[in-house]
Amino acid sequence: MAIQAILKMGHPVLRRRAEPLIPPFGDEIYQLVEDMRDSLAAVGGVGLAAPQIGVSKSLVIFEVPEERVQMEEGDMAESIPSTVLINAKIEPLTDEVELGWEGCLSVPGLRGLVPRATHIRYSGLGLDGKEISVEARGFHARVVQHECDHLFGILYPERMTDLRYLMYESEVQAFMEDLRAKSEQAGDGT
Repeated sequence: MAIQAILKMGHPVLRRRAEPLIPPFGDEIYQLVEDMRDSLAAVGGVGLAAPQIGVSKSLVIFEVPEERVQMEEGDMAESIPSTVLINAKIEPLTDEVELGWEGCLSVPGLRGLVPRATHIRYSGLGLDGKEISVEARGFHARVVQHECDHLFGILYPERMTDLRYLMYESEVQAFMEDLRAKSEQAGDGT
């Protein structure tokens, strides 16, 4: 087990475009994936990009276990098996964009409302060097887009269209309760 420190916003590696990987993949890539899995398990996230542990390579991992799906309110989320995606490409399959709350291991303690395409196709290579091409919707699509942004030096706050909706995790619930109360008042005509 080799848990690596997660780099935080401001670190120069997080600002770089990651280098592509060329198959066949050597032992160092298998070790990198194991380190990423160990690091992700240690912090309890759903995805991690190699740049987040200081390795500027085009590799992401993600997984949404069944128990995590239950936490995704209002989304028809499905579990996502453990996936290794190398040299990722994302193609939006719709113009429909939806706002959703996102957090990031490299931006700890904050959440933001981020617009993302609701239906995408992602492609790239698996750890075995074979082509992967998957259509994804909803939370699955959001997770993949978020992780792949790291490969291009982009953190989610840069995708936000209104920074009033960037807040500390501890304040999201209070914000949502205030929003509901205002909505109910507006519905009552008061």
